[in-house]
Amino acid sequence: MGGTERGVVPVQLAIGFDFDHTLGIDNKLERVAFLRLLEQLIFAGGKAIGTLDEETAHIDDLLAQQRSGAFPIDEAVERFCKPRLPHTDVHPYIQAYKKFALESVDYFVVPLPGVRALLQELRRSGVRTAILTNGWSPLQERKAARVGFEGPVVVSERVGVQKPEKTAFAALVAALGVPLSDAWYVGDNPATDVAGSIAAGLRGIWLDAELVTYPSDLPKPNVVIHSLNELVDLLPGATTPA
Repeated sequence: MGGTERGVVPVQLAIGFDFDHTLGIDNKLERVAFLRLLEQLIFAGGKAIGTLDEETAHIDDLLAQQRSGAFPIDEAVERFCKPRLPHTDVHPYIQAYKKFALESVDYFVVPLPGVRALLQELRRSGVRTAILTNGWSPLQERKAARVGFEGPVVVSERVGVQKPEKTAFAALVAALGVPLSDAWYVGDNPATDVAGSIAAGLRGIWLDAELVTYPSDLPKPNVVIHSLNELVDLLPGATTPA
């Protein structure tokens, strides 16, 4: 990939990103939103069905299922409300949950170190970027804006399919507007991000910021980086070869 002057990157080069723990950390924003919702349910005459630790574990399980594609966020909120405040219209509580989550982004979401500088460098170099993330809209779009991301944000809820499905990555490549062979994907999750992108035909780059062991039963990443700063060194014309 060498031989090109720095800053003269072929326009077709494009990089897709995961969001959570790749570009930013949301500090359990959605868990807190559910706990605030529980407070509202109790105030309205409902009840908790476990200790705080048990309620928190249940919330985390609901969110994990929702992010895996088992059901949308509206159903996750409904499943939470029904046992705690039965025989009531849950629609206002769904809206209350979403409102709190969206209004909390600026307080909870923190860019990972080097994100803003990286995005600026990629824009300067002419590299196309987009985000592919499992979650619901517009929460993920607002998270992306919080860290200074200006490209397309492809959210699983909107496209109707989640990572690691190939069609999710196909939606990303379509948003990037490049041939599949020119698309990279950067993420922290070995299964959904790395193995998923490689299976879909992209170049899978693993962000191993926590220095963990990569699962032996998954396809190996094309490249391993330990910070976002290292991504710049992979660009054509960089002094460190990819």
